[in-house]
Amino acid sequence: MTKSPRRHPTTPAAPPLGRAGAFTPDAISIRPRAVEVGGEWVASFAITGYPREVHPGWLQPLLTYPGRVDMSLHIEPIDPVTAANRLKKQLSKLESGRRQISEKGRLIDPHVEAATEDTYDLSARVARGEGKLYRMGLYLTVHAPTEHALADEVAAIRSLTASLLLDAKPTTYRSLQGWITSLPMGLDLLGMRRTFDTSALSAAFPFTSPDLPPPDPASVSAPHGVLYGFNVGSQGLVHHDRFALDNHNSVILGRSGAGKSYLVKLELLRSLYRGIEIHVIDPEDEYARLAHAVGGTYVHLGADHVRLNPMDLPIHTRPDGRRTAPRDALIRRSLFLHTVIAVLLGSDLAATERAALDRAITATYQRAGITSDPRTWTRPAPLLADLAEVLADTGDPASVDLAARLHPYLHGAFSGLFSGPTTTRPEGHLVVFSLRDLADELKPIGTLLTLDTVWRQVSNPAIRKPRLVVVDEAWLLMKQPAGAEFLFRMAKASRKQWAGLTVATQDTADVLGSDLGKAVVANAATQILLRQASQAIDDITRTFDLSMGERQFLLTADRGQGLLSTGTQRVAFQSIASPVEHQLVTSNPAELAEYSNEPSGIDTSFVELGDGALVEDDAAPIELDTP
Repeated sequence: MTKSPRRHPTTPAAPPLGRAGAFTPDAISIRPRAVEVGGEWVASFAITGYPREVHPGWLQPLLTYPGRVDMSLHIEPIDPVTAANRLKKQLSKLESGRRQISEKGRLIDPHVEAATEDTYDLSARVARGEGKLYRMGLYLTVHAPTEHALADEVAAIRSLTASLLLDAKPTTYRSLQGWITSLPMGLDLLGMRRTFDTSALSAAFPFTSPDLPPPDPASVSAPHGVLYGFNVGSQGLVHHDRFALDNHNSVILGRSGAGKSYLVKLELLRSLYRGIEIHVIDPEDEYARLAHAVGGTYVHLGADHVRLNPMDLPIHTRPDGRRTAPRDALIRRSLFLHTVIAVLLGSDLAATERAALDRAITATYQRAGITSDPRTWTRPAPLLADLAEVLADTGDPASVDLAARLHPYLHGAFSGLFSGPTTTRPEGHLVVFSLRDLADELKPIGTLLTLDTVWRQVSNPAIRKPRLVVVDEAWLLMKQPAGAEFLFRMAKASRKQWAGLTVATQDTADVLGSDLGKAVVANAATQILLRQASQAIDDITRTFDLSMGERQFLLTADRGQGLLSTGTQRVAFQSIASPVEHQLVTSNPAELAEYSNEPSGIDTSFVELGDGALVEDDAAPIELDTP
């Protein structure tokens, strides 16, 4: 008698909970080499063979494949003791094989010789602590709308991997496990891994662009760099470290609304994660929210009781409390005062005026008891009004004329910034000097004095740490010849102080229209060009030697898109930011109004800042003792 099969009641599938329902397929059909997931066909591969040598960004061809391909890397570190034992066993096997071949008089196998040399080199680097060993599994999943289209995509992917000297094996009868392994769940159900060292693994990471290679990605001491965005052409990530170049300066040129300040603030925020100290000259009060969010220092020039005395001598305070100064501090300050007066008056000084001013500067310091003796340099510095008084008392026509021209800045409407001693010497990981409330006539001199204040801290020989100095809307200073010359000198000397100068401006004519402006650009190893106006594109094309394609890209680029150049390498990129970063760096009035109405405000708990190390300088500055 035949028994009828027992029927089980059909239980309807429980509806997915939460947001996971959006990612749950309606049905899965498993085939030996493919899986049909919700009307889409997928096939998976495991990479079992690799080339002997790899270069940075060697996986980019897979990431830039025009079809849909998921690439998954599963990495597991190997314990150093286990790694040493495995290398020892591998060397024993290779040496044993070499000796057997030599004893029997056979020809040497070049593959065995190459493997032995590589193993010896890897053992030496692991023993010296220059690298570690990891187990890495590389898996690919190809997507296609139909089974026939999947076959074509699989053939194309296998041809591409073969051109990269990669051996891609299909996950036959393990197609479901291969698809799950490629999902972003951290599950490796295939377990087909290969041993990699640190240098090879770092080159495999898709965090570099082949158009912008890092200087030495295989070095364990290589800087981390900053993520600027993704590559417009290949969708790879543009990760760049300006401190790894010949100099650390950067110039950013773009028309109004191109995303210039947005990119600068994004770079600064990500540089803070690396423990880099940052000083910003902000002419439009755009960095106040960022400074408040990360616990920075905000200096509001133009407010009451906020003053900067240009006659202060550059006295540095060491970590132990001792005060030092450069041996030529008084001479440097006298030369700087010539620049200050020229910027205040808006024109270069004549020879007779420079001579009269030089004599008056020396006499003003002597009246305050400050002479060439370094022990007197700790005494209170005179004010700019004292200098004008000395000029007026000399009776020389050139001196009297200079004193009269300085009157509005000392006793008139513009005297608030110079009417007393310096009120603040800010310090911290982020210091922002706001110039918005300064009168337009005072913004050039305000920028100059702020740069001088920042340079005193940057050039402090007692403290060595990486620093960035940002001059936003640099055209305010570049339109003055004396200010452009000071900015040029700062660009030349920043590298020696482990500092980088960032010059951002929307008025390219003021920068490229003068020899000093072009020199500032030439001394910037990192050059970023955002969208340009058609009136300025000819100068940009000549200065940066752009191709027709690059020229057209800069004319039609969207907001946040630009061209990053590091000498011989160029890459077109799109800046990207997380939602929290976007709230901190955006200057869109509509978005700012929306954020101000939110009761929760901005969550800044993610910010964690590091500190640089304090390193004693070998130079011997003058230690000042009060007489």
